[in-house]
Amino acid sequence: MELVFLALLFVLMMYALGSGFPVAFALPGSAIVTIALAGFTGYLIEGDSSAYFIQDGPIEWLTAGVINFRGIYWEVERDTLIAIPLFIFMGIMLQRSKIAEDLLVTMAQLFGPVPGGLGISVIIVGALLAASTGIVGATVVTMGLLSLPVMLKQKYDIKIATGTILASGTLGQIIPPSIILILLGDVISSSYQEAQNMLGIFSQDSVSVGDLFAGAIFPGLILVGFYITYILYISNFKKHLIPDQKLERHFNLKEIILSLYSPLFLIFIVLGSIILGVATPTEASSLGAIGASLLAFINRRLDLHILKDVLIKTSKITSMIFILLIGATIFSLVFRGLEGDIFINSALSSIPGDVYVKLAVVMLAIFLLGFILDFIEITYVVIPVVAPILLSMGLDPIWLGILIAINLQTSFLTPPFGFAIFYLKSVIPKEVETVDIYKGVIPFIIIQILTIILIVLVPEITTWLPNKIFN
Repeated sequence: MELVFLALLFVLMMYALGSGFPVAFALPGSAIVTIALAGFTGYLIEGDSSAYFIQDGPIEWLTAGVINFRGIYWEVERDTLIAIPLFIFMGIMLQRSKIAEDLLVTMAQLFGPVPGGLGISVIIVGALLAASTGIVGATVVTMGLLSLPVMLKQKYDIKIATGTILASGTLGQIIPPSIILILLGDVISSSYQEAQNMLGIFSQDSVSVGDLFAGAIFPGLILVGFYITYILYISNFKKHLIPDQKLERHFNLKEIILSLYSPLFLIFIVLGSIILGVATPTEASSLGAIGASLLAFINRRLDLHILKDVLIKTSKITSMIFILLIGATIFSLVFRGLEGDIFINSALSSIPGDVYVKLAVVMLAIFLLGFILDFIEITYVVIPVVAPILLSMGLDPIWLGILIAINLQTSFLTPPFGFAIFYLKSVIPKEVETVDIYKGVIPFIIIQILTIILIVLVPEITTWLPNKIFN
């Protein structure tokens, strides 16, 4: 009976989204209806409203969706979401002070003779911002605010523009210092130890966050290279999507330095403070917010009117993101209350075939779960169950961790439920159709899938650098 209600949960969610309800309300709404029906059916058939729940009853699981929001997202080791409003503030301040726009224009001028130079610049700037924030929601929102007006001004097709922004914004999932890599480092380390215990190995090897950071560098650079290659292909062979509006290259060294120095120095300070262990991502976000404000002030582009506007926009966007997270929390807890995670875990454990068959199924399951669950929940609920099984079969922990990170990145992009799509939709003009975003992001999803296949075929892409640095 639990499977019936799990299916109903997903059907209701898809119906709500298809009917035009915002995802922030579709997720908790479908969960509330499902949990009410499960409780009522249990009372009628079994005489107990909690009969179809793993423990407790519908009231407890429903209220837990709100009450446990703090416990899920705001524990000491999970306080990184505090950085979201600060990074959003940094992005909006960079936008309102036109510092980031100057950076985009300058880089586009550097790529002036190259068709699609602006698109290439967006990818590079997106990668740099992703590296400085490490949080997909904040980076996608920031890139949407910064890049889309400039790309539309240059007459880029809306599908290409939104797809490029989403792809570059979600690089924060894989480019260090990615939040997901930090969380995965802890979980993969524990799973690796458990796997070695299962094999009777007591002189154990270990894996750290630093290992995953090093292992992610080449895959991140490969993705950036593939994205740029795709933009070059479109600009040369499908010019109606990217008009040939090449910006003239300027070799005014002073102008280039002035445009690049401030934002790149800010990004370096934020990223460097995290990598060197000087600051946590949350503390680094404070540096970014303060630094962006100081840069705006130094460039005489900061006054009380601009500051007020930045604060109001930051509050609105932050509220949207956290309402979405609350809705996702309610949905995921109801999912677990109906024994959804137990069903998935038992199914994965009984899969026949060799390790690569199990790996393929696990990757598919994580990909699908990424539609409805936050990466934090997937990391701490799903991966501890499946990772020890895979690692005990001889898979490299760094390689597995990077595959999972890129897989979640792909899931964040994939229609119709990719969270990154809804983040972008919330800050772009209403006349931009959701279907255009879907069409624009599909080529980049294909690129990411090809990258995953490449890493599966050539594991050394992820393992060579960590072995060189730490061994």
